[in-house]
Amino acid sequence: MRKILGKLYAFSSSWTGTIVIVLLFIFFVAQAFVIPSGSMKNSLLIGDFLFVKKFAYGVATPHIPWIEVPVWFDGDGDGHVIEGDRPERGDIVVFRYPKDPKTYYVKRTFAKGGDEVIFAPKAMYLRPFEGDAYIDEHFDKDDVVILLGKKFVREPYKFKGIHYEDKSEKDNFVGENADAFTISVAYLARNAYAMEPAVVMELNNISNLPFNAFYYRVPNDHFFMVGDNRENSNDSRFWGPVPYKHIVGKPWFVYFSWDKDYKVRWERIGRFVDTLQTDERYIREQP
Repeated sequence: MRKILGKLYAFSSSWTGTIVIVLLFIFFVAQAFVIPSGSMKNSLLIGDFLFVKKFAYGVATPHIPWIEVPVWFDGDGDGHVIEGDRPERGDIVVFRYPKDPKTYYVKRTFAKGGDEVIFAPKAMYLRPFEGDAYIDEHFDKDDVVILLGKKFVREPYKFKGIHYEDKSEKDNFVGENADAFTISVAYLARNAYAMEPAVVMELNNISNLPFNAFYYRVPNDHFFMVGDNRENSNDSRFWGPVPYKHIVGKPWFVYFSWDKDYKVRWERIGRFVDTLQTDERYIREQP
């Protein structure tokens, strides 16, 4: 045993051993990730460096960092070496962007397979596939509304970072000074929008439009991902749901954070994401 431990120590002390250990850690335990945009503010901020828990939803097929070449054969096509739990509604998840799997996104799970989603100006609505009894048991009755003749839940997640701004910011995605619903109408006109226009009689009409909302039913084993910054997020409303095979992991904790002026945000360092999204002391506007 002593010889074996000695060989392991010698191997781990070598350059080769160090590289192998680091890669195994990245492949199966945790991977560094930086928040690149403001779509998840005020829960996660631009300049938050965090570790992603790779084993939260099974073990995703490992890829070589930076070049994103898979190093494991995905025989069943589910994108995971070991299949695991699926994201729950309300979870913040890191995943591969379906239109470019080499790019990582982070959003909140708004809905999962079988759920129905309605997006209207300044509001999103969820109908869980479990139906009325489930809604009555798990959600605040004050948030339950009737849409399309069925029960929906208005803004079902109460995390304080979820918000609507008066107008969206100018960034690489939006490029327009308009609210998300107006932008959605423009994308729909270009056949670049995932949700379907709908007439929901229980909602107010919108002048100059033949519809007043957007509707989507999530396919099985897919997840409808939406940013907490609802007016400024490139998410499933635009490009559709995320299949399980693209789910990578769950944000774990912030190991470093600085703002756009490179000022260190000491109060966020070492904080778990669950704390950052629930404790009002850390919910704030990104300067």
